Amino acid sequence: MIAGLEGKTCLVTGAAGPLGAAIAREFAALGCRLVLVDINAKAIEALAAELGNAHALSFDISVEGAAAEALAMLPAKRGEIDILVNNAGILSNNKLAATSAGEWRKVLSVNLDGAFYLAQLCLPGMRARKWGRVINICSLAMKSGGLTAGTAYTTSKSALGGLTFSLARETAGEGVTVNAIAPAYVRTPMVTEQLTEEQRRKLLETIPVHRFCEPEEVAHVAAFLASPRSGFITGEIVDINGGLHLD
Repeated sequence: MIAGLEGKTCLVTGAAGPLGAAIAREFAALGCRLVLVDINAKAIEALAAELGNAHALSFDISVEGAAAEALAMLPAKRGEIDILVNNAGILSNNKLAATSAGEWRKVLSVNLDGAFYLAQLCLPGMRARKWGRVINICSLAMKSGGLTAGTAYTTSKSALGGLTFSLARETAGEGVTVNAIAPAYVRTPMVTEQLTEEQRRKLLETIPVHRFCEPEEVAHVAAFLASPRSGFITGEIVDINGGLHLD
């Protein structure tokens, strides 16, 4: 059991999806207050009701100013975000020639801009309190050039890795750590619905452990990176890929 997070406020984006919900449940079990963010208002409100000590916010993280407006509505204590998990993201499988300018901008705005806006809002308080955690959910795509992912998605996750490094360097002496997790093929709709049966079969043949990652496995790593046990780890990208990529 990880101790030391009781009473901390954790904000999770994309919390209505399988991965975000698993992360939210993990932090709820560790005694955190939760701020759950998702564009799907109905789903996020249902999850907040299920978990109890949680506040639901529905807004589009890719829109400049939307996060600031939403967080300003939080109760004072819950507005002091101690742990930020930038999980929200959208997938594009289109390679360069098939990627429209609109798709490029949309994927980058959700997967990268949203994390940037929230970091800008949450980091000042963390730095003032001399304690904070930022955890960005990247992807194996950033290290592999996108095995099945498209150009926009791969680029967005690579840029999120760069944002991780930049923020880690900037805040390292202030009690704040900034890390990322790079999962590969988590059992979510990105795998179950956006890849064909043939693609899934071939992937399972190439993943050394011969299975897909479970959302809870990513959540366990997020909890560790938020815990006092990881205080000397910052600027790290943790791979969770079943041996598919080794570095």
